This record gives sequence, structure tokens and C-alpha cells, in this order.
Amino acid sequence: MTPSKKRILIVDDSEAIHRDFLRILCPEPEAGDSELDQLADELFGAPASSPRDEGVFEVDSALQGREGLAKVEQAQAEGRPYALVFLDYRMPPGWSGVETLRHLRKVAPTLPVVLCSAYSDYSWEEIAREFGHAQPPLELRKPFNSQELRQLALRLTEDA
Repeated sequence: MTPSKKRILIVDDSEAIHRDFLRILCPEPEAGDSELDQLADELFGAPASSPRDEGVFEVDSALQGREGLAKVEQAQAEGRPYALVFLDYRMPPGWSGVETLRHLRKVAPTLPVVLCSAYSDYSWEEIAREFGHAQPPLELRKPFNSQELRQLALRLTEDA
């Protein structure tokens, strides 16, 4: 039986950022992978150190906080909750990332959230003070390193 993909929600007002997340978290198979290599991996399993783990994540997108909240609620209602949310700090004209996080915590208090931005309207101390008692959010600064992003996603969804 194939394990199900870990569901990740990206909430960001930039469509280019969504494309970057998809490129990093759901890479295309390498051109050098021969059909024979792919068949061998299917029959015998990919080696533990294989970079061919492109099927690990299912990535969904929301361009605003309200849309992201609705997707989290729908996913829970369908019994297919998200394992992780990457959330932008600034998403004009709608809710900020912090406001979105307040709403997310009401419906999914233990859902891991990573706040992403090149800048913030809140100090990290303020965010930690408000949200640190339960499941504290993590922070990822833009521009982010592809390998750092992928490793963070893998680590935060290990138990999902």
C-alpha cells in the first residue's frame, strides 16, 4: 500500500511564491531517471538516500487568509486535514498572516504553521507571546533556501 501524501497549504498573495513552493516541494522527476530506474524503484523501493521523493507532498494554495481558513475547515470536514501551513505575513488587502493565524488556531490549534516573509509588522517576541503557549509558529525568511524549505517541510510533517 502506498502511503498517502502529506498535505501542505500555502497561504500567500503572490502567485509566483506558490509556483516556487510547488517547484521545491513537488519537483519533477529528474530527466536522467531512466524508465528502468523508475521501474526498479517501484519494484524494490527507492534507496533510503534517493533524491526521488517528489511524491511526498500534496500542495494546495490560497491567495488570502480567509480563503486559507476556509480550505483548512473544508479539509478537516472531509477527514483530509493539512499536515502543515506556510503562511505569509502580509497579504493585502485581506487579513495579515498573524490575523489568519488567530483564526486558524480556533479551528486547528495543533496544526503546524510557518510564517514566511521578507519583513514583518510584528516582532517575533509579540508573536511568540501570543501563540507560543500552544503550538508556536515557526518563521522562514524570504527569500528562502530551497533545501532549507524542503527539509523543514519534511521534518514538520514526519508524524502526519
